Amino acid sequence: MTTPVRDLPLLLLGTGSDPASERGVDCPGELPPASDPELVERARAAKAALGGEVFVLGHHYQRDEVIEFADVTGDSFKLAQQAAARPDAPYVVFCGVHFMAESADILTAAHQQVVLPDLAAGCSMADMATFDQVEECWEVLEDAGIADDVVPVTYMNSSADIKAFVGRHGGVVCTSSNAKRALDWAYAKGSKVLFLPDQHLGRNTAVLEMGLSLDDCVVYSPHRPEGGLSGRQLRDARMILWRGHCSVHGRFSLDSVEDVRRRVPGVNVLVHPECKHEVVTNADQIGSTEYIIRTIENAPSGSSWAVGTELNLVRRLANAHPDKNVMFLDKTVCFCSTMNRIDLPHLVWSLESLARGEVVNRIEVDPETAHYARVALDQMLALP
Repeated sequence: MTTPVRDLPLLLLGTGSDPASERGVDCPGELPPASDPELVERARAAKAALGGEVFVLGHHYQRDEVIEFADVTGDSFKLAQQAAARPDAPYVVFCGVHFMAESADILTAAHQQVVLPDLAAGCSMADMATFDQVEECWEVLEDAGIADDVVPVTYMNSSADIKAFVGRHGGVVCTSSNAKRALDWAYAKGSKVLFLPDQHLGRNTAVLEMGLSLDDCVVYSPHRPEGGLSGRQLRDARMILWRGHCSVHGRFSLDSVEDVRRRVPGVNVLVHPECKHEVVTNADQIGSTEYIIRTIENAPSGSSWAVGTELNLVRRLANAHPDKNVMFLDKTVCFCSTMNRIDLPHLVWSLESLARGEVVNRIEVDPETAHYARVALDQMLALP
């Protein structure tokens, strides 16, 4: 699929890096000013012209100028479910990243078409586990004589290819809110789990919620021979973690937590489970994006919160709750650079194209991949 030429400009982010963060983690600087007000009017006009034919989904990490036009906001799985629950809308515009649009295509009806306003909106975590790499990993597990004992579990933040791999091998998809239930189910089937692609969510769930120890966990690196692990290490492990991480949540450090506690007396540190283990174990509360939102909403007036998740969401929470002191956990401004590729110019271009009868940037998962990915997703929906 080729990317069409756009007649609307892409707003570029500045970039920077922090040597203390995880390798490969870049941090975009401040977002550019809001788009031209004319674009707001064009978005409104195009959406009004489409009426019930279009259903716009906005992930919590999207810019405010995009969220304004979302019919539903939520995390990746909630949005895919919402799209599936609206079969009357032939067009689903997913303001998020590529793996989310894939999941929506898998879960929606055949007559519905899913559009991603910018095809460059990917996910660095999802890209850290490719199909060929995971196939090679499984061969390593077979050579170690343990593949029959391993149940694969993949985070929702993975490509359709990886979800399909898990479906073919009797595994399950999980979200950050049901990871423990997914692992309970997996350990009832086998003695070991291969957890893809986020090592931190897997480790934090296994150790903090399942009662496993850090010694029960090993990290498989797709860039090292045999994953950088011996056969004995694999046989002794109960949790085989993929060496992947979120480029935003991987930035937060123990220094961030200690610094904010020094600066803000009585602050509550609230972080996402994609954060590193030492961050999570020194936080006051840990939870999914939806959990973070509910916690801030229900917090008492006057309370202080340092939130370790994507900055667009933290700013939105701070603006929505001026009676509370809500701040970003890290001193360095850090947006999700791939999420921020979905800007108002791209959304306008998508909506206006649909209004003209032209479907652009359609995301389609091939039938076989969709079938097996659906197997893994349905297994998640069936979790007790």
